[in-house]
Amino acid sequence: MSRFDVLSMRCSACSSDFEAEVYSLVNVGDDPDLKASVMDGTLFVRRCPHCGAANLVRHPVLYHDPSELLMIWLTDGAPASERTAREIFISTPGLEQYTGRLVDSVGDLVEKVKIFDAGLDDAAMEICKYVTKQELGRDVPLKFVRTDGADNEITMTYPEGGQMQIIAVGFNVYEDCRAILGRNPAMQERTRGLVRIDPAWVAQFFG
Repeated sequence: MSRFDVLSMRCSACSSDFEAEVYSLVNVGDDPDLKASVMDGTLFVRRCPHCGAANLVRHPVLYHDPSELLMIWLTDGAPASERTAREIFISTPGLEQYTGRLVDSVGDLVEKVKIFDAGLDDAAMEICKYVTKQELGRDVPLKFVRTDGADNEITMTYPEGGQMQIIAVGFNVYEDCRAILGRNPAMQERTRGLVRIDPAWVAQFFG
C-alpha cells in the first residue's frame, strides 16, 4: 500500500514555508492510477498555498510495481542511504526475482519507469544511449522519452542552448545493444540486485 510523509517545504517562488503530504512509497499494484502521475511528473509537484507556484518535491521514495517485479528507489544520493536501501532489498523475502534500481533524481526515476513501461531493458537502453552519443560526437545527457510507430522508433531528448532537442533512434540500435548485453555475462551480473544503471555503469565496460 502506498505511504505518505509530511514534508516541510519552502516555495521556490515566494520563499514561504508550507507543509505538504508527499509519497514515501508508491505501490502501483494497489494504486494503478499513480503510474501515470509518476510518468508525467505530477506526483512530484506540490503547489505553494500562498502563491500557487509549482514546487518540485525532493524526498526519498520507493516505486514498487509488483506486476513487473520492479522496485526503483529514489534516494538522497548519500552512500549511507544507498547502503541501507541495498541491505533492505537483499534481506527482504520475496524480492529474489525483482529488478531493483537506485536513482538520485526525480528525472531519473521517471525515465526508468518509462523504460520499463515500454517493455525495454534499462541496461540495454544505457548502452544504446552510449552508442548514440558516440554517433553524435557529443557527450550529452540523453533521456529516453518513448517508442513510436509500427517500427518502435526510440525518441530521446537532451538539453542544448536552453532548449530540449529531440533525437530519433532506430529500434534496431537498441536490439543490437541488447544483444551485446546478452553476450556479456559480466554486464548481466552487474544488473542484479539493487543497483544503479546509468552512464557510469556503462563506462565500466566502454569507458
